[in-house]
Amino acid sequence: MSRTRSLSSRGQLDVPLTLSELSRPSSNDDLTRDLGPLEAGWEERVHTDGRIFYINHNTKTTQWEDPRLQQLCGTAVQYSRDYKRKYDYFRSKLRKPSNVPNKIDIPVRRNNILEDSYRVIMGFTRADLLKTRLWIEFEGEAGLDYGGVAREWFYCLSKEMFNPYYGLFEYSAIDDYTLQINSLSGTANEHHLQYFKFIGRVVGMAIYHGKLVDAYFIRPFYKMMLGKSIVLSDMETVDPEYHNSMQWILENDPDCLDLYFAVDEKEFGQMQQYELIPDGTNVKVTEANKKEYIDLVIRWRFVDRVKEQMNAFMSGLNELIPQHQLSIFDANEIELLMAGIQDIDVNDWKKHTKYRGNYNANHPVIINFWKAVYSLTNELRSRLLQFVTGTSRVPMNGFSELYGSNGPQCFTIEKWGNSSQLPRAHTCFNRLDLPAYETYEVLRKKLLLAVDNTEGFEGVD
Repeated sequence: MSRTRSLSSRGQLDVPLTLSELSRPSSNDDLTRDLGPLEAGWEERVHTDGRIFYINHNTKTTQWEDPRLQQLCGTAVQYSRDYKRKYDYFRSKLRKPSNVPNKIDIPVRRNNILEDSYRVIMGFTRADLLKTRLWIEFEGEAGLDYGGVAREWFYCLSKEMFNPYYGLFEYSAIDDYTLQINSLSGTANEHHLQYFKFIGRVVGMAIYHGKLVDAYFIRPFYKMMLGKSIVLSDMETVDPEYHNSMQWILENDPDCLDLYFAVDEKEFGQMQQYELIPDGTNVKVTEANKKEYIDLVIRWRFVDRVKEQMNAFMSGLNELIPQHQLSIFDANEIELLMAGIQDIDVNDWKKHTKYRGNYNANHPVIINFWKAVYSLTNELRSRLLQFVTGTSRVPMNGFSELYGSNGPQCFTIEKWGNSSQLPRAHTCFNRLDLPAYETYEVLRKKLLLAVDNTEGFEGVD
C-alpha cells in the first residue's frame, strides 16, 4: 500500500492567501504576455477541436506545447505564497544580541575542517556570540570574507558533518541522498552527543545567518525537530518493508503472527531484542491492542532509538533559534529553511517522466501540467516535488536517478479521479494521480491547492 496525500487543514496566517493569489497567473493570456512574442519562424494556430498548436516553419514540424515555455526552465514568474510570508516573519523576529564583538574568527584548515570547526564552535560557552558576524579564514588562503567564504564554509562543513563515514548519520533504506540519525552513533564516536550538539549549533548558525547546509533528511527528522507526532505513513519512504508489515497488521488480525510487544534489531551481526513495554516479551499482540503496538513500534523506530542524539542536536540548535520561532513552519518548510531550494531543471524532469492511465506526452492534460510547472518558481517546483516524492532533493545526476521504495523509480503521472478532486500523490512510487482537468486554469489552481495545503494522508489513522 502506498502513501496517499490529501487535503488537510493548514495553520492560520497573519495575512491569509486568497484563492486569486493561489491561481495567479490565472489565464493563458497572462502567461503569454509574460513569455513575449514567438520567435521568428513560429506560428500559433487553432486546431479543429479548439486546441492551440504551434508550427515551426524552420523545421516544418508541429507541436502542442508552447515553445516559449522552455524559457521558464530556470527562472520563473514571481509568485507569493505561504512559506515566503512565514520566512519573512521569521527573519523579522531574529535579534542580534547586545554586548557582542563585531565579528568572531573561525580559522580552519580545509583538510581538517570538521575537527577545526568543532574546536572553535564548541569553544564558545556563550552561544549568542555565534550570532555575530562570522569571519571564516581558510589556512593559507588570503582574502576578505564578505559572505562568500562563510557560505563556502557551511557548504564544505556540512559535507563532512553529515558524511555517513563518521557514523553520526546514515542513508535511509531506499536511497543514497536522504539522511537519518545513526542509532549506533555512540559506537563510532564516544563523544557523539557533543558532536550532535555541535551540528545543531552549526545548523542554527546557518539558519540565523541566512546560509544553507548541504543535507536532506527523512521526513520524521523534520517532524521531530518540530515536536510533531510521527505516524505510520512516515515510515513508508524510510523503510517500505517495515511499513508494509505494520500496514498488514493494521488491516488484519495479527493473532496468527504470534507477535509480542518487543522488536528485534540486528547490531554488528547479532540480533538484539528490545521490549516496547515492561515485560513486553510476554504481552501478545492482539486485535484489541495492535494499534498501541504499531504506535510503539513507530516511536521506537524513529524516536526512542535516537532520542539522546536528537535532544543533543536540538539543544545546540535552540541556543540560536528558539523552538517557538521554528514552530511556525511545517516539516516541508523546515527542509527548505535548512537546505534551501534547488534549481530544478524542468526539461530534465519532463524528459524522465512516465505516464499511465491513457496519459501520454501529447495529451492535453499533460501539456497543461508541464505548462503549469514551467510557470512556477523554483520554490513551488520544490514543493511539488516534495508533494510527490517526499523530498525536494533532486539526485546529483538529475531525475534519471530518482528513487522510489523499490529502487530507481521515474516520476510518474497517472490518470485518476474526476475534475472535482484534487491531485494526490504516492510518495513511495514517485507517482502523481492527476484528474483530467478540462482547462489549464483549473489544473493549475487544483495543483497549487493540493501542494500548498497538504500534510494529511488518506487511509492512515
